[in-house]
Amino acid sequence: MSEIVDDIKFIDEEGKRIDGRRVDEMRPLKIEAGVLKRADGSAYLEWGDNKVMAAVYGPRECHPRHMQNPSRAIIQCRYNMMSFSVSDRKRPGPDRRSIEISKIISEALENVVFTENFPRTSIDVYIEVLQANAGTRVAGLTAASVALADAGIPMRDLVPAVAVGKADGHIILDLNGKEDNFGSADLPIAMIPRTGEVLLMQMDGHMTMEELDLALSYAKKACQEIYDIQRDALHRRYASQAGTEDDNDDDDDLPDEEA
Repeated sequence: MSEIVDDIKFIDEEGKRIDGRRVDEMRPLKIEAGVLKRADGSAYLEWGDNKVMAAVYGPRECHPRHMQNPSRAIIQCRYNMMSFSVSDRKRPGPDRRSIEISKIISEALENVVFTENFPRTSIDVYIEVLQANAGTRVAGLTAASVALADAGIPMRDLVPAVAVGKADGHIILDLNGKEDNFGSADLPIAMIPRTGEVLLMQMDGHMTMEELDLALSYAKKACQEIYDIQRDALHRRYASQAGTEDDNDDDDDLPDEEA
């Protein structure tokens, strides 16, 4: 987090934020599953001004071989921000931040995937941030979870994630770019709504215990909303796929046209 900027007022007298949202309101979220034909599973996500693509390949033979685990699959994640994803052109290639985010996303996903079903293999997850405006790690994790399900990889459940922060002394849900850059705290959280199990929680900044409790309550409610959107994306994906298969079956039943 950057230092607080005194001349930016994040919450007005009516309790509205600089983008018009309430303190406990998320930005608009849209998810589409199965958007890449050549990937085993994929998802495209738009969350506010964030645009993220996730692709999954595998389980497949693990390379290099010395990384193989004889009892389970490993999840290798590559999180990458495209050089044009931010206003100040980013240097291409992995940096310290992207390597760290790749690692924490891998660890979160390993807690829900039945990796023991696929020993000595690798499940490769690629996350490309096409446009960034705060919260890209939780957006990437949310999209990757849908892509894994789209690939048919057995999982305990989907993983929704969201960031909660603090600005002007208020706890706020789903920070935008200015709130992320100039607020006083940022708390990315991933959890399984069905069980309440927390898979990821990082703190950048400071909150009191009371503020943390409020942040967690915001996150829990938001993760349920995100979870419902994830499930809806997968339902739409397989409903359309089933419809296509039915159309093909109907075509097979049609008599050949006479010459």
